[in-house]
Amino acid sequence: MSIFSYKQRNNIILVSIIVLGCFLLYALSGLFSSILGAVVLFTIFRSTYVYLVDRRKLNGPVVAVGIIIVSLIVIVIPFLLLSFMVINKIAELNTDSFLVEKWLKKVDAFTGSNLNKPHFAEEAIQKLSDYATELFPSLIGGAANIIIILLFMYFILYFMFVQMRGFEAGLLRYAPFREQHALKFAQELRNSTYSNVLGQGIISIVQGALLANGFWIFGIPDPIFWGVIGTFISFLPVVGAPTLTIPAGLLLMADGHAIKGVVLIAYGVLFIGNVDNVLRMVINKRIANTHPLISVVGVFIGLPLFGILGLVFGPLLLSYFLLLVEIYQTNRMAAERLERIRTGPDL
Repeated sequence: MSIFSYKQRNNIILVSIIVLGCFLLYALSGLFSSILGAVVLFTIFRSTYVYLVDRRKLNGPVVAVGIIIVSLIVIVIPFLLLSFMVINKIAELNTDSFLVEKWLKKVDAFTGSNLNKPHFAEEAIQKLSDYATELFPSLIGGAANIIIILLFMYFILYFMFVQMRGFEAGLLRYAPFREQHALKFAQELRNSTYSNVLGQGIISIVQGALLANGFWIFGIPDPIFWGVIGTFISFLPVVGAPTLTIPAGLLLMADGHAIKGVVLIAYGVLFIGNVDNVLRMVINKRIANTHPLISVVGVFIGLPLFGILGLVFGPLLLSYFLLLVEIYQTNRMAAERLERIRTGPDL
C-alpha cells in the first residue's frame, strides 16, 4: 500500500511534469526558432490547406508536402540566397579596401568641412559592421545549423497540417482561458502574423526595389546589393530604406555632384518614405493594425535571440505577449463581475 494519499500522488506527478517540462524546454531552446517558424507558416497557409483538403477533397499529406515545397521556393530559399549574397558582398568590400577607403575619405572630407564631423563615415561604417554582425550570426555560424533548423521546422509543420484537427482541439482543451477567448486569440494571432510577416514583407520588398531603382538612376555602384540591404532595414519602421539615401547622397556631394546628391536624398526621404506610409495604411486597414512601436521594440528584442529572423519573430512575440495581456485583463474583469454578482452589491 502506498504511503502517499491520492492528492499527494497527484501533486508529486504535477511537480515531476513541471520539472521535466522545464528540462525539455531548456534542451529545445536552440530549436525555438524552428517551432516559432512552424507556427508562423501554419498560420499563413492554414486557410489554403483547409480549402484544398476540405473543399477540393485532396489528400492531406500530399497537400502538406506541397505547401512545404511552395514555402521553400517562395520564402526560405530566396531569403537564404539574399542573405548569403549580402555576406559575400560584405566580405568582398573588406578585401577591396582601397575602394572603400577612397569613399570614406571623400565622405569624411565633405562632412568635416560642411557638418563639422570629420569622422562621420568611419563611425557609420563601424556601426553598420556591428549591426551586420548581429543581423547575420546564424548564417555566419554555418550552414549545418540552418539545415537542422529547417528540417525540424518542416517536420513540425507537416504534422501540424496532417493532424490539424487533433492539434487545434488539443490547444483549445489545454488553453488557460475559455473557448471564446481561445478563438479570439487564434484570430488575433492570425491577424498579427499576417501584418508582421506578409504586410511588413510587402513593404520591405517595395522599399528595397525603389531604393535599388533610385541608386541605379543616380549611378550608385551595386544598386541590387543596396536594394537587398534596404529590404532588410525596412523591417525597422522608424529607420527604413530611405535612410540609406542620406549617406549615398553625401557620397555624391563629396564626389562633386551636389544636385544629384540632394535629389537622391529627397527621393528617399519624400518619395520612398511616403510610399511606405501609404502601403502601411492600406495593409493596416485590410489585415491588422500593428503599431510601429511594437515593430521597433520587437526587432530589438528579436535580433539578439534569433539573428536576422528576429526581424520577423521579435515583433510577433511582442504582439502575442500584448494579446495575452489583453485576454488576461478581460478574464480578470469577467471574474470580478461574477464575484460581485455572487456576493451581491456592496452596501
